[in-house]
Amino acid sequence: MASTQIARVALIAATIVATAAGVWAGFGGVQRVTAQKLPPPSREIAQYSFAPIVRTAAPAVVNVYVRARVKTFSSPFANDPFFERFFGGRFGQPSERLQSSLGSGVIVARDGLVVTNAHVIKAGGGDTEIRVALSDKREFDAKVVASDEKNDIAVLRIDGGDGRFPFLQFEDSDTLEVGDLVLAIGNPFGVGQTVTSGIVSALARSEIGSSDNQVFIQTDAAINPGNSGGALVDMSGKLVGINTAIFSRSGGSHGIGFAIPSNLVKVYVESALSGKKLERPWLGAKLEPVTREIAEDLKLDRVTGAVVTRVWNSGPAADAGLQPGDVILRVDGFEATDPRSVLYRLQTKGVGASARLDLVRKGRPTSLTIAIRSAPQPGRDDIRNLSGKHPLDGARVANLLPGLADDLNLEDQSGVAVVSVRPGSIAARLGFQAGDVVAQIGQQAITTVSELEAAMRERPRVWLMVVKRSWQVLQLQVPA
Repeated sequence: MASTQIARVALIAATIVATAAGVWAGFGGVQRVTAQKLPPPSREIAQYSFAPIVRTAAPAVVNVYVRARVKTFSSPFANDPFFERFFGGRFGQPSERLQSSLGSGVIVARDGLVVTNAHVIKAGGGDTEIRVALSDKREFDAKVVASDEKNDIAVLRIDGGDGRFPFLQFEDSDTLEVGDLVLAIGNPFGVGQTVTSGIVSALARSEIGSSDNQVFIQTDAAINPGNSGGALVDMSGKLVGINTAIFSRSGGSHGIGFAIPSNLVKVYVESALSGKKLERPWLGAKLEPVTREIAEDLKLDRVTGAVVTRVWNSGPAADAGLQPGDVILRVDGFEATDPRSVLYRLQTKGVGASARLDLVRKGRPTSLTIAIRSAPQPGRDDIRNLSGKHPLDGARVANLLPGLADDLNLEDQSGVAVVSVRPGSIAARLGFQAGDVVAQIGQQAITTVSELEAAMRERPRVWLMVVKRSWQVLQLQVPA
């Protein structure tokens, strides 16, 4: 009998030891899972809460309210489909109205520096008021420090406060892997701060942006209208991206959201903190994506990369020895799947640095180092402010230098580009906008700003103009 009891006690003791060992092994398993990003070994380890991460990150995510007094124009050609298609009803007699927008933002510095999307603060121009609301219900005015519509990034600074705002630290977005858990924090539909969870669905998505150097993190964390400018954070509560867009036919989340990688956002923040204007890298070459036909012609084993189709003299690409026909596959060791991937890597490195390009030249792998420089700036004779009784009154125009052509994403470099348009001017009332290219006035081809300026001194009864906008070439007749 005694021996039986002793055996039972021994069995219980052995069970306790085994259980304790299992618990400690479980904690060790958690550490191994975290360090090596392995699947969770048990249901108990998988069942955890995001609450500690939210408590860390949510106070730094703000609501951004924008209100602007904008001018609209009633069109004297409202029933003319041609003028409506080209000018969009932006000419005629001006009137004013209030236009509002709502989005999210992220505080990224203790003194109140806020990052959001450029489209959030673009309420239409004019006198714009920006208000920032924190999660603790405090509200402050904010001013725009920098804004880049091409990359959809804006940096604001909060007016007032004690200079000790909650803020998020940047994480290196290049450390993300597909399948990593992430949280999206923002103000969808204006209902108030909301947290959604998901995973990184894909990296380096470049097919959806309008800029030539935009790549995105794709996530299935629910992102809805109003989330724009909000935070995408990892499991350490650090900022890995700024939510910017969704793929949706209904306007709601379908589990396909996109965020600007933190490494690109950080470039803008550092520029704002230093007080220096951000300089765009200029490659000095034209790149095209590798298609299946190009891959077959160049005998590539994969349909990926960026093929060089043109190299400008005296540019960084020419100085580095890049040649037409080269196919860029990697930048500093990171895969370059298309031209946008290449330009994104140059942007995150910054002007003044250098980058290693791994490429294929005539079927053989090679590499070279390129110095990252900004595009040549227009000289005094390259840019003009036009004024007078003609269609381009109020337009700032410039010769199509290679760098400007790259910025405007123009294939053809013939003509004179409209850089900006003064509100209320004749050019503004007629609907001209930045990016338009004036190619011809009457029967004269326009190749320089001097020729355009001379043509504007003429006094015809009707202005006959050929204007290129995006992929359209339009012939306009504007009464004098």
